[in-house]
Amino acid sequence: MVRVPDAKVALSTASVYPESTATAFEIAARLGYDGVEVMVWTDPVSQDIEALRRLSDYHGVPILAVHAPCLLITQRVWSTDPWVKLQRARAAAERLGASTVVVHPPFRWQRNYARDFVNGIWRMAGETDVRFAVENMYPWRYRDREMLAYAPDWDVTNDDYRHFTVDLSHTATARTDGLAMVDRMGDRLAHVHLADGKGSAKDEHLVPGRGDQPCAQLLERLARTGFGGHVVVEVNTRRAMSSAEREADLAEALAFTRLHLATDAAATDPAPGAGRP
Repeated sequence: MVRVPDAKVALSTASVYPESTATAFEIAARLGYDGVEVMVWTDPVSQDIEALRRLSDYHGVPILAVHAPCLLITQRVWSTDPWVKLQRARAAAERLGASTVVVHPPFRWQRNYARDFVNGIWRMAGETDVRFAVENMYPWRYRDREMLAYAPDWDVTNDDYRHFTVDLSHTATARTDGLAMVDRMGDRLAHVHLADGKGSAKDEHLVPGRGDQPCAQLLERLARTGFGGHVVVEVNTRRAMSSAEREADLAEALAFTRLHLATDAAATDPAPGAGRP
């Protein structure tokens, strides 16, 4: 008997870049994704809660998660104060019915923010039902040089957070064992960014199955352990030569994810981790 877990498969709106946030809702509906994760960035629609609500209602696609604006290109989106950004992300998630806010650890030069980050995330998590799922990152590399750009650490399992996001493109860039990281996250793994990578210094976000990361193994483990969080396809389609090619990549990613989330109900997984938070 095949068992499919409760985990919903969402499309990150970042996956359609350079097309718009609105396009992501349209594609998610057409391909049959269970919902979207909104990447809040320079697209004004991604910052507008009422516009997002209208898109969700029009396409019948729920917003399952909000990715806070913590990229280099979003340093001025929703304030320059990182705590204000997280407060606004939480408010957006609450108003849109999303269960999760994804957040990166601070950049090292955000010293005051980094100093209080772990305790601050716990405080904010205690004020809402929305989960703040802190995402693993990676060292920055240029030729033979490596820079630790995140604090307290790019490996978020070295610090104490209530909930984690694992990103397999980031484990590829960090050249670390993705399944071992999931083991360390244990039952605090709440959210998955599914993408592949080949260990390049660049964060590749390949379609699952096109790199060397354990995408299939992770999905099968999530299925066997009854994972109840969200699996979000977050891939880079910038090199697609047309909208049709981009959509084909996103259809392939969805098919890969659903295939490996379906598992034999008789299977067992002796490895720890990846339980329901």
